[in-house]
Amino acid sequence: MEIKKSPKADLEGSKTISVLMGLVLACAVLFVGFEWGTYDVQIATASEGVADILVEEEIEITRPEELPPPPPPPPVQAAPEILNVVEDDVELEQQDIISTEDDAAVAQIEQYVAPAVVEEEEEEANQIFTIVETPPQFPGGDAGLLKYVNDQIKYPVIAQENGISGRVVISFVVNRDGSVVDAVVMRGVDPSLDKEALRVVGTLPKWEPGKQRGKPVRVRYTLPVQFRLQ
Repeated sequence: MEIKKSPKADLEGSKTISVLMGLVLACAVLFVGFEWGTYDVQIATASEGVADILVEEEIEITRPEELPPPPPPPPVQAAPEILNVVEDDVELEQQDIISTEDDAAVAQIEQYVAPAVVEEEEEEANQIFTIVETPPQFPGGDAGLLKYVNDQIKYPVIAQENGISGRVVISFVVNRDGSVVDAVVMRGVDPSLDKEALRVVGTLPKWEPGKQRGKPVRVRYTLPVQFRLQ
């Protein structure tokens, strides 16, 4: 036989509603409890010790002290003069004072003598000029010089066999007496040709010396010597 319940006696239908109502009441109680609590608000104030620390941390503005100017240096005292006291008994040497009123012949003890210009003359004599007012001249002129060189030259056999030719430039100095010295090769071609050119220059006779301001001087002269194969 099936058991039937009346709707009024059925409690399962109102169970869900009861649970929801309980949750709502619990939430309300919690909310009221939170709102009911009190809070203490404290305002921090600076005590005397903290105020002192803040005052000490302030940066002070310092200004350089004005120093007084240094004192002036002490005046330099002059060294005292030392006076030699001479006794009255000492006899002093008598010196004659010559004035302009005396005789000129007597007043002039030593006669001024100008120093001899020796060093300047020696320096000028040893100086070698390259350009002078009057250049040195070979006896017979340039034509005579070329003729003399051509007559004296002996073509080296080694240079002939090897077919060597060219122009050798010789530099030498004509002294104040016209002699030829200090011959050197300025531009050479072959050792045999250079040696022959120096030999010919060494046999040159005396020249007419060069002159500067009317005086004979040493002059450097350059001579080209030509070697040609026939």
